[in-house]
Amino acid sequence: MQYTVFDFLALLGSVGLFLYGMKVMSEGLQKAAGDRLRNILSAMTRNRFAGLITGCAITALIQSSSASTVMVVSFVNAGLMTLAQSMAVIMGANVGTTFTAWIISLFGFKVNVSAMIMPLIAVAVVLLFTNKSKPKSIGEFLIGFAFLFMGLDMISQYVPDLQSNPEMFAFLREYASMGIWSVLIFCLVGLVLTAIIQSSAATFAITLIMCSKGWIDFNLACALVLGSNIGTTITPLLASMSGNVAAKRTAMGHLLFNFLGTIWCLAVFMPFVDFNSWITELIGQGDPRELFTFVNGLEVSDPDLYNHLFDNSLPAGHTTLVKIGAMQMSVSFGLSIFHTTFNIVNVLIMIWLTNLYVKIVEWLVPAKHRDDEEFTLKFISGGLLNASELNIAQAEKELVVYAERVGRMLTMAQTLVHTKEKTEEFNKLYSRLEKYEDISDRMELEIAHYLNRCAEGRLSNEGKLRIAAMLNIISEIESIADCCMGVGKILMRKIESGVDFNEEIYNNIDAMYVYVRAAMEMMTAQLADIENVSAKNLMDSYNKEREINNFRNQLRGANVGNINSHHYEYQAGIYYMDIVGDLEKTGDYIINVIDTIKDNFRKQPA
Repeated sequence: MQYTVFDFLALLGSVGLFLYGMKVMSEGLQKAAGDRLRNILSAMTRNRFAGLITGCAITALIQSSSASTVMVVSFVNAGLMTLAQSMAVIMGANVGTTFTAWIISLFGFKVNVSAMIMPLIAVAVVLLFTNKSKPKSIGEFLIGFAFLFMGLDMISQYVPDLQSNPEMFAFLREYASMGIWSVLIFCLVGLVLTAIIQSSAATFAITLIMCSKGWIDFNLACALVLGSNIGTTITPLLASMSGNVAAKRTAMGHLLFNFLGTIWCLAVFMPFVDFNSWITELIGQGDPRELFTFVNGLEVSDPDLYNHLFDNSLPAGHTTLVKIGAMQMSVSFGLSIFHTTFNIVNVLIMIWLTNLYVKIVEWLVPAKHRDDEEFTLKFISGGLLNASELNIAQAEKELVVYAERVGRMLTMAQTLVHTKEKTEEFNKLYSRLEKYEDISDRMELEIAHYLNRCAEGRLSNEGKLRIAAMLNIISEIESIADCCMGVGKILMRKIESGVDFNEEIYNNIDAMYVYVRAAMEMMTAQLADIENVSAKNLMDSYNKEREINNFRNQLRGANVGNINSHHYEYQAGIYYMDIVGDLEKTGDYIINVIDTIKDNFRKQPA
């Protein structure tokens, strides 16, 4: 078997297509999902047992734990599922994947998901050319999904054809009689083999071939299958490379789940294998350990018959062929039972440790930035209390968290103004600003959804007014986030035009930021003590707003003179005024929040 440099480059390209498909799919999800998909997923994963059933059913349906786990990684990456929810789904996927082994045992084939690639692209392209944004986003999701499976399909084409060349593993016979070391070696072989092929089902098929030829016994075949459970985690790990920290944690959780399961199974390996052999005999399929003994005995006693057996030259219906066929079926059933029993027992043990798993994974994969944390709210959750009035207080705390997060965007935007253009640092900071803006949008939707659910409860008139006021506040805070992102977009247009700012412009923008940041800090402080805002605090906020407006007017008046005096180019003055105007609008949104606090929350003095 020849494996050329071209094949290796094609393999790299296939991995690249897979990662790109993952990225497009995740972005399409974020744009198209909205609350509806989030709510469906929340219902499906409302507790660890529902998530377990969901993962099991989906994996049994599409016959690929890798594909279903990749989907889970993308959901976490898009903020549609929490890490704890994903762990339960992944545990279910490990049980669901045993369905594939049973299909191989019973029918010897696997449904090819990649056959749907071209129809998916056909549908996706039509949606991409529509005028409405939601169908476009769905089209992006579908085409990313198609690219993902196209990449997986091409990866399997361009790796060395191990599945069709089991002779490559004949050398392993030398390591088949070393006791527990043989078990560990073959477990490692199963891990590496599955990581290369990216299919535990393919490893299962190779294992059957090796058993049939008498190279390894049933015990070592089970060790190969055990190792494949770890090797199959390579696909979601690859998928998480293009995702955020939450996605990486999900993939790490999958690896940890399978690794710890393998550890306990190795500790009781021989008794566990004997138990599964007993079950296989109990259901009338014979002893799966007999095949190895029979084939090796045949190789010694009748070498010619052994050779005819494996070069397919024996006539159909030959006694030895029929006997070997029955024993192969026994091994196939035995391995399927072992795979199923292992995953079920593993889930029954691990399902109770979900929260511990989450803590371990968060420790193993720490967040680089605070914005990389999961897309969950700090003080409110999906489960509402019966007393909706008490929930309003929780929502008020969440407003402060929201304001603080958006406040960090102001600093980012100002830093971006001074960051050298067309550098990796500029691109990273701009991407981080975009990420904050996306999270801001999602926080607005989640807080609004929570408040609307509160409003459905039995509330006093005052409570209803407070909810209406909070809905107005989150809308204004989200507008502040949009303004921060707006500065970044203005800077991108400036870069495309090849325009430069001089020192005077930079100083004036910084001065404007001083005013706006002070106003933002005042607003956040008032939200933190929303019922006890003093008249002085309110007056300070209104004064700061007037200072922002006056400074904007001052800069606008000086701008015309500076352009005429050739202090800077006309185009530079346009982008400069756009940024100043954007900052002044930020001040307007801040004062709208202050007005709402004054009119709806502040306790009037007696």
